Amino acid sequence: MQHAHKYDVTDFHGALLDIISVMNQPKRDEMLLSEAGVHLDQALFPLLIALDRYGPVGVVELADGLGRDYTTVSRQVKRLESHGLAVKQAHEKDKRITSVTISPEGKALTMRIADARMTLMNQIFSNWKAQDVNDLFRLVRQYADSITGE
Repeated sequence: MQHAHKYDVTDFHGALLDIISVMNQPKRDEMLLSEAGVHLDQALFPLLIALDRYGPVGVVELADGLGRDYTTVSRQVKRLESHGLAVKQAHEKDKRITSVTISPEGKALTMRIADARMTLMNQIFSNWKAQDVNDLFRLVRQYADSITGE
């Protein structure tokens, strides 16, 4: 397949790496959890957010999406369950597969985290033009859909 455009993506790729680097910093998670008033082991934080966004989901699929080992995620899911934040259940179509979903208590936490995220991100965008913010959101969604094949 021939493409009409051949873009130099160097700066774009660098920006993505900068964003990923910031998002992966434990201090950012601490700040977000603190703003939300949520006390949660940082290792469980991305797992809880992923369950909220993608659940119910199989543990293997969840591990793949987080870039973590299946056994690690399985142990972390058990910890979320022990805190009442997640629920394991047999898959609807294939009972051999275990699905995990967020519990009502877990959902309550992720709603507080989402509110805190909105507060913190709106601080970042406070000096941006509204059109620039809306364009960014639209284009990032378009890019995400393109790379995930949606």
